[in-house]
Amino acid sequence: MKKIINTEKAPKAIGPYSQAVEKNGTLFISGQIAINPETGEVVEDDISLQTEQVMKNIGVILEEAGYSFNDVVKSTCLLSDMKNFGKMNEVYAKYYSENPPARAAFAVKELPLSVLVEIETIAIK
Repeated sequence: MKKIINTEKAPKAIGPYSQAVEKNGTLFISGQIAINPETGEVVEDDISLQTEQVMKNIGVILEEAGYSFNDVVKSTCLLSDMKNFGKMNEVYAKYYSENPPARAAFAVKELPLSVLVEIETIAIK
């Protein structure tokens, strides 16, 4: 049976999806964008600030489900422009300083609410 994970500490879903779903010790976190959950607004149009907010959102969802960044095995990073890859990577690296997860990074035509980055995450216990 799957378990739906939801926390008020992360942004509410902006569509028909769950913040995260857990099944058999695996947590699937929906793509997180740079929405500040306290204001419901997208943070400044700066890749470093947006990536920081995305990682904070992922962190509170992991915590709500009883996981940590150490449990993350795969991330998919979607960028509005590959020119932002380096700065996104600097922030991302702070959260995975040892034994980082597998990862893919893509540039896409457009992201929800015109954000600069979206990251989806898979964690396993």
